[in-house]
Amino acid sequence: MIEQVTTDRFIQDLERVAQVRSEISVCLSKLAETINKPELAGDSSSGKLSLERDIEDITVASKNLRQCVFRLLVLGDMKRGKSTFLNALIGENLLPSDVNPCTAVLTVLRYGPEKKVTIYFNDGKSPQQLDFHNFKYKYTIDPTEAKKLEQEKKQAFPDVDYAVVEYPLTLLEKGIEIVDSPGLNDTEARNELSLSYVNNCHAILFVMRASQPCTLGERRYLENYIKGRGLTVFFLVNAWDQVRESLIDPDDVEELKGSEERLRQVFNANLAQYCTVEGQNIYDERVFELSSIQALRRRLKNPQADLEGTGFPKFMDSLNTFLTRERAIAELRQVRTLARLACNHTREAVARRIPLLDQDINELKKRIDSVEPQFNKLTGIRDEFQKEIINTRDTQARTISESFRSYVLNLGNTFETDFLRYQPELNLFDFLSSGKREAFNTALQKAFEQYITDKSAAWTLTAEKDINAAFRELSRSAAQYGASYSQVTDQITEKLTGQDVKVNTTTTEDDNSPGWAKWAMGLLSLSNGNLAGFALAGAGFDWKNILLNYFTVIGVGGIITAVTGIFLGPIGFALLGLGVGFLQADQARKELVKTAKKELVKHLPQVAYEQSQVVYNAVKECFDSYEREVSKRINDDIVSRKSELDNLVKQKETREINRESEFKRLKNLQENVIAQLQKIEAAYSNLLAFYS
Repeated sequence: MIEQVTTDRFIQDLERVAQVRSEISVCLSKLAETINKPELAGDSSSGKLSLERDIEDITVASKNLRQCVFRLLVLGDMKRGKSTFLNALIGENLLPSDVNPCTAVLTVLRYGPEKKVTIYFNDGKSPQQLDFHNFKYKYTIDPTEAKKLEQEKKQAFPDVDYAVVEYPLTLLEKGIEIVDSPGLNDTEARNELSLSYVNNCHAILFVMRASQPCTLGERRYLENYIKGRGLTVFFLVNAWDQVRESLIDPDDVEELKGSEERLRQVFNANLAQYCTVEGQNIYDERVFELSSIQALRRRLKNPQADLEGTGFPKFMDSLNTFLTRERAIAELRQVRTLARLACNHTREAVARRIPLLDQDINELKKRIDSVEPQFNKLTGIRDEFQKEIINTRDTQARTISESFRSYVLNLGNTFETDFLRYQPELNLFDFLSSGKREAFNTALQKAFEQYITDKSAAWTLTAEKDINAAFRELSRSAAQYGASYSQVTDQITEKLTGQDVKVNTTTTEDDNSPGWAKWAMGLLSLSNGNLAGFALAGAGFDWKNILLNYFTVIGVGGIITAVTGIFLGPIGFALLGLGVGFLQADQARKELVKTAKKELVKHLPQVAYEQSQVVYNAVKECFDSYEREVSKRINDDIVSRKSELDNLVKQKETREINRESEFKRLKNLQENVIAQLQKIEAAYSNLLAFYS
């Protein structure tokens, strides 16, 4: 029963991570409360310490940690057994296995105490609850109807945003959420829609089928949307049990072994490039041979059934390792850094405040005036970093938009060679038949969409790498500016208190940099993302999602709209002009490509000009968002430091401060904050020790 042990271990590990998340979330909440209470009491004592930013950040982090789940995105072409796989994972024939991707209904599977489905609409209509029978009935459409809708470029359910399936499943209860996306061989625009979910998930489960190894559509999708984007993908080769069934003699062991080995070679040749991390081959940890229907049949009879031979135990063990030992620890490490920051800020504020309690108002004001040059240095550091971000923004926006413009204008140079692989499968003679002309035009337009989508994806990947390199450089600059900033703040403290600042050596080197620098370096997890209405705890700054909102407009949304509406007609006239009597297939194909190129080149300058501006704005917004948040965080820090001093002056001017009671209050604050941090450190260390 090794397989059941693996499943049980996965559940136990998920529960352990969930408990640690919950424990640290509570500690963060108490930490915020511990700091906030003395801040509120500051009005009746020596004044606030201006720790509002720390309170806000750890409150957000606590909330995100409490709500956080491991989100898995399931991708796959039609008829790959996605629903069967999910049903096997669930242990019940829950999701409709005959829903095809033309429904375009994103389905979020998450924990709920009761089984129910809720449909969310995008037209303002109130959510609708359904039972599972009606959900299957209403949101499954006939393949013939689906094909017709696709040809007409219509959505089956244009008013539906997404569906949420709630289910009392242990796996979901312990922190797993599954997003079942539309299929891959749908329209190009909907393929791009799937891409918008990719960056908001912890891992992608890419479902394939043993009997259809690495189709052109799958290879195109992997090349366009997965390759080079730093995503974690688990490839699930479904229906592996059917390899035996396809043999003439299913009992021939040697024939089965040879057939399986040939299949493995095909998958390895196509998928190995997606299973390398920092130069290390992890193919065996990312590609799995599954028999979902066998696993489902066993689990329907017995939820605790032995799944030996179905491939599920090995897959779940690898997924477990990734989620609970890699992602969870990385996530909690960022939260620990945030807690350390709040603790350090509090200790520093207390250390500044106590020596100033004994100073009379005039001496205090004199010392505050003496540090004005240092505060000017802080604003100077802010201005310098802001200037560097803006210069980087302008350079990148200009360079990348020009790159896009040149790329588009050069498409015509290689079109005749590039378009060969996209030409319609329909016989070109069909075009001469008025009854088949519409189908031919549809096939031609789809081929052109695929060509443009592939070309756009190839370019966007290059652009992403350039932008990523620019942000890495800004991260290094943030570390340098942060070090200079810390030196100045130490000088301020020394001049105010008359005491040397002791450098904190109890934490790692990067923990000595100010909070805004950590955010700018990507070391903190604070902000909320969004997928299907659900909050995510993501990176402090995710420029890819900003870029994605723009780049999905390019390609299918921009070039195709600008070109295809007026470029099919001239191609048709060119083909008709050849005449029926001497029209040869090879000649017709050449004429097709020649005319397509002629029409494409005619419109490329306008497309390049219009869409390059979209690219410019997209890149600019990435850096503008970064600059706004960095500047805000630096400003908040400078203002809080000044407010901290102003608060003390105000209190000294209006009341007599009881030094002993204030000393005791501040020391209690420091001790309580350290106590909460120690609990967080202990919870994190215990999790590390368990997995070491």
